Amino acid sequence: MTLEEKEILVTGFGGQGIVLTGNILGTAATIHDNKHATLTQSYGPEARGGACSAQVIISEREILFPQVENPQVLICMSQEGYTKNLPLLSKGGLLIWDSDLVQTKPPDPSFTAYHVPATRFAEELGNNMMANIVMLGFFSAVCDLVTPEALKKAVLASVPPATREKNDKAFDRGREYGFEILKGRAKKEEEKRENS
Repeated sequence: MTLEEKEILVTGFGGQGIVLTGNILGTAATIHDNKHATLTQSYGPEARGGACSAQVIISEREILFPQVENPQVLICMSQEGYTKNLPLLSKGGLLIWDSDLVQTKPPDPSFTAYHVPATRFAEELGNNMMANIVMLGFFSAVCDLVTPEALKKAVLASVPPATREKNDKAFDRGREYGFEILKGRAKKEEEKRENS
């Protein structure tokens, strides 16, 4: 994915760290990768459990309008967020969803689509509140809008010191899973070419 100006929409519900996820993406881009970024957030009426989103724009140049309208990347951590926002995703966009929380039929074939058991991985690591960090690790493996080093630095700077080690492991678990998926897809493509 080449970077000129890319819009990322992260959706879920309050309490999942959705806004933190957006903040980490923006911090990674600006502080560590020397790019421009904006973050806009929205919440439902409830503090926890209500709809929540983080809208991030990352650009090589100054950003003139901070509102995400047609995201090239959609990360969904709730069914409601998926159902409501999927129609906004640009053709050919990147779609990532938490397979523990979102039930879906195969999306538009023009999308590059991945599902990640982020909540399950976080629970296996001892805290389901790290599912967003697992998702960021996965994102770092399948998308190059920000460097993985920048993302990891931003994660570790954004979480409480006592949780850094666990969040580090959550990021790595998501990243490893991303590479497993990419490797599996590459193997299938190779087999398809050999058989045609």
